[in-house]
Amino acid sequence: MTDRALQPVDRELPTEESRDLLALVREIAEREIAPHAAAEEDAGHFPREVFRLLSDSGLLGLPYDSAFGGGDQPYEVYLQVLEELAAARLTVGLGVSVHSLACHGLAGYGTKEQQAKHLPDMLGGGLLGAYCLSEPSSGSDAASLSTKAVRDGDDWVLTGTKAWITHGGVADFYTVLARSGGEGPKGITAFLVPGDAEGLSAAAPEKKMGMKGSPTAQLHFDGVRIPDSRRIGEEGQGFTIALAALDAGRLGIAACAIGVAQAALDQALAYALDRKQFGHPIADFQGLRFMLADMATRIEAGRSLYLTAARLRDAGKPFSRQAAMAKLFCTDTAMAVTTDAVQVLGGYGYTQDFPVERLMREAKVLQIVEGTNQIQRMVIARHLAGPETRG
Repeated sequence: MTDRALQPVDRELPTEESRDLLALVREIAEREIAPHAAAEEDAGHFPREVFRLLSDSGLLGLPYDSAFGGGDQPYEVYLQVLEELAAARLTVGLGVSVHSLACHGLAGYGTKEQQAKHLPDMLGGGLLGAYCLSEPSSGSDAASLSTKAVRDGDDWVLTGTKAWITHGGVADFYTVLARSGGEGPKGITAFLVPGDAEGLSAAAPEKKMGMKGSPTAQLHFDGVRIPDSRRIGEEGQGFTIALAALDAGRLGIAACAIGVAQAALDQALAYALDRKQFGHPIADFQGLRFMLADMATRIEAGRSLYLTAARLRDAGKPFSRQAAMAKLFCTDTAMAVTTDAVQVLGGYGYTQDFPVERLMREAKVLQIVEGTNQIQRMVIARHLAGPETRG
């Protein structure tokens, strides 16, 4: 069996242009990404050539302004592109989501001069970005980050360590959150740091359970000097910029999760229709039929949830609560569906001869990145009941 084997998802898309776009994405995914996914993940190969292809095809800047090289696509469409890419290979889908996250600050808060200078290369010039918020001792509590940004004339000097950085060491630019003032969220400022900045270095990539082709590494800032012209937004506005980016990024993770889940269902269904026991395809047995039905229902519900949040965003309405719900539900769905897919394949599902064991390992990280699912529950509860009142 191949890594991706069944019919395209029946999607509701707003325009003929968006339908053509999804057809192009699926063609690229099936021809250039899926056939190499298993071998390259096993070898830990980062597919930089695929990201160049996606950039050349106009797929790295889809939700951004075409005046700066973007695709002018609504989030409703962009997220379905991510889902298709993640179904072929999560390293690619998640990588595009992270790149978009890294562009978000400059696109939303940069000056016109900054946008004109940097965004064309970031969105369609072959560059690849990364997003630097987490630190070794500051993960879920992002407001407590300690990487320093000290003003020195017309420059800033950055010192500290960032952790769990997707594309760490291979990115061409980093959106970096650093402490420029006092404690708490109001003392944080955002910067656009080139990947070849003097004093910037990456540790060896983390040895992960899954997504072995996607480098995740610590970044060390040893007196990295950045001109003030690369400061994004106002001094002290960095945490606001970070939260806005994370709301959008959570939807990217949700879409990727549904892509992984859909790929697992595709594999499980193909196997169940082909595998015979007691003279019948195992898909004839009610226990497996019900399992497949539950998997498909969860996927459809997750897709509807992330698309509802995306349409709110596209309409300019608040979507933070729905983004947290989508991230929570879709990533839990990916974990449940991939686990069930392994069960459908039985012993074969536990081997590397079939892709479902890889999909199961990859699904786990989606419950952790862009805010753990425990954090998502806190976000949702605050929207429902207000801030916690305990002293």
